[in-house]
Amino acid sequence: MDARRSSPSALRNRGPIADVLERVLPPSGLVLEIASGTGEHVTFFARRMPHLTWQPSDPDPEARASVAALLADEERPNVRAPMALDAAASGWPVERADAIVCINMIHISPLASLDGLMAGAARLLPVGGPLVLYGPYKIGGVHTAPSNEEFDAWLKTRDPRWGVRDLELVIDVASEHGIELLERIAMPANNFVLVMRRG
Repeated sequence: MDARRSSPSALRNRGPIADVLERVLPPSGLVLEIASGTGEHVTFFARRMPHLTWQPSDPDPEARASVAALLADEERPNVRAPMALDAAASGWPVERADAIVCINMIHISPLASLDGLMAGAARLLPVGGPLVLYGPYKIGGVHTAPSNEEFDAWLKTRDPRWGVRDLELVIDVASEHGIELLERIAMPANNFVLVMRRG
């Protein structure tokens, strides 16, 4: 059975996200991707940025199988095998990273995952190391588009702990762990990239 998964949204947004990553990621080193999902982001980024080593991760074994299947097809030497990693866990199976990328996880997980992500970034990143987030956010408690409001309501039917987060909440949780916001970049489809760094 083919383990590869595909996400139409990942195929649409990976190019614009990569444009930002090429500008804000370091010139070399290890990039840890949290919640790699289908693997279509990390394999694309690895092609665009072969000077970086990429470490995909996901708590879902089916997601990791999809990443592994894509890697088997492409044989990307700068992408490591996907690892099991739960952002909410107090310990991660990796000791350091030069950058962390997390796409579309914060709204599809409990708030504990947001806190765990920031705590993990504070442990792993060097001073000044970037943490790059992508997804939808409310600003001042208000959705930025009707489609995001509908998406938020749908997420809550899946799991009441899920939902589009307030940007201010994300910034506050990051600050508690010594992570500061550098840039908020508007993206297609009413999403944002948040470029943060460990202070």
